[in-house]
Formats: sequence, structure tokens, C-alpha cells
Amino acid sequence: MLASFLAAIFFALNATFSGRNARAHGPARANVGRLIVAAVVLGAFAHTLGHGFNSASVGWFFLSGVIGMGLGDLGVYAALPLLGSRLTVLMTQCLAAPIAAGGEWLWLDTRLTSLQIFWGLVILTGVVLALMPSKSSPPRVTIKPIGFLFGLVAAAGQGLGALVSRKGGLVADAAGEATHNATFGLNAAYQRILAGLIFASLWFLALHLLPRKPTLSAPVAPAPAPLNLRLIFANGLIGPVLGVGCYQWALATTPSGMVLPIAAMTPLFAIPIAFWLEGDRPSRRALIGSVIAVAGCIALTLAR
Repeated sequence: MLASFLAAIFFALNATFSGRNARAHGPARANVGRLIVAAVVLGAFAHTLGHGFNSASVGWFFLSGVIGMGLGDLGVYAALPLLGSRLTVLMTQCLAAPIAAGGEWLWLDTRLTSLQIFWGLVILTGVVLALMPSKSSPPRVTIKPIGFLFGLVAAAGQGLGALVSRKGGLVADAAGEATHNATFGLNAAYQRILAGLIFASLWFLALHLLPRKPTLSAPVAPAPAPLNLRLIFANGLIGPVLGVGCYQWALATTPSGMVLPIAAMTPLFAIPIAFWLEGDRPSRRALIGSVIAVAGCIALTLAR
């Protein structure tokens, strides 16, 4: 439970840094940069104090990284400039919970009770309410409908990535590995992020090599903005290292249908953080929707 709450706090703080990073360096460079920082920090830990690649679940965590840190993060970074950090976090975290719970039911036969399904619907209701625009408190970015599609991709990536991580934890536990500790979570985070880094790097390379359509005026492409190393390091440390480390630690001990609802409390923490760091004042509707979604998450956690 503690690891899940810590993950929610780190993810909420990371959303703001991700938005700044994406605006400063572009989505592709920002994502690759933060993953490089995380891979170096977690790799140093995993190959000294952890077990490196010596685990029965390495393949599962690599697959989880491709889904969650690869496809999921592409959705996040594509949604941020279209929805803003607050709405992106709301959509990603709250929708990921029912996606993971449904996947775990179909794959691992973890069945939800009718009460749990009800609270899941309450969560979705809160998300829809929070995402409705308000004239008195409009988002700091121009909302575009395609952003919600990217938000759904981000939520599906996180939910399905968590499901595969849960499978990896069960495989490791069946192999007799010690999974109920923070070391296992950080080591699993390293494997996931390394896979995500490879995926994101290949994506970045593909975008770079894509031929650009010539224009009549043939404008000169602007030079890339100088790297803000402090921003990239903060983005990599808070989210992929601390957030994902706590997240994997929680998944190693608790079913994803319980971890993700707790992690979905991220919007509650993200609202005051975004207001404090960005001056992004939430509307009353967003606050009410967030409270409903988080209340539903808590109730889902307690439901039997």
C-alpha cells in the first residue's frame, strides 16, 4: 500500500516535469532523454545491489516495458501538448485501472465482484466529469479531440503494461525469487525502462529518418533548442526511477486491480502540484470529478 501511494505522488509530480520537458525539447527528445537518465541510474543499482538480468521474469518485464514505457509513454507525450498535464494524468491513471483489472480477469482469472465493478464505473464517471471543459477555468493549452485518443493509448499502455508486470512478478515468485522488497521493484523497473528506452530510441530514429515533404518556400529548419540537463535529469529521476520503482515494488506484492486504483489517486496530487508549479488553476468541475474518481479508487481498493 505504501509503495502504491508513493508511486502516485511521484507520478503526479513527474507529470509537470514531463510537460516542461516536452515543451523544451519536443516529445521524442524529452522521452528518450529521461529514459536514458533512468536507465543509467537504475542500471547502476541493478548490476551492483540487485540481480541484473538474472531472473526468470526478465522477458515479461521487457515486454511490459515495450507496452508501458514504449507505446504508453508515446501516448502520454503526444497527449501532453494537446490536453495539458492535469487532464493527461487524469485520463491515463484513472482509465488504466479498469483496463488492467479487465485484462487480469481475462488472462489471470482474477475476477471482480459486482461491487468492484460499480466502483470502477464511479471512477470513469469522475474522469468524464473532470475532463469537461469549463469557461471559468479553461486549460492552459488548446484542447484538441485527438488528444483524448492519445490519452486512451497512454492509459491502455499503462494498464496492459502493469498486467504484464504482474505476470512477471508471479513467474519470479514461482521460481523462488524474493519479490516482496524494494530491490526487486527497482530491478524490475530497470528492465522495463531499458526496453522502453530501446523502443523510444528506435521511434526517435525512425522519425528522424522519415523524408520530409518539401514546401514551396523551402524554409530552413530551426536549430534544436539547447538541452536543459537539470530538467531532463529531474524528469528521469522522479518518474522512471522513483515512480516506476515504487510502482513495480507494489505490483510485486499486490494484484494490478488493486495497485492501479491506488495509483489513480495521482490526479488528486497532480492538481495542487500543477497549480503550485504552473499556476494551472483547476475548475470546480475538475476538482469535483477528481474527488469522485479518487473516492471511487479508494472504495474499489477496499471493496471485496
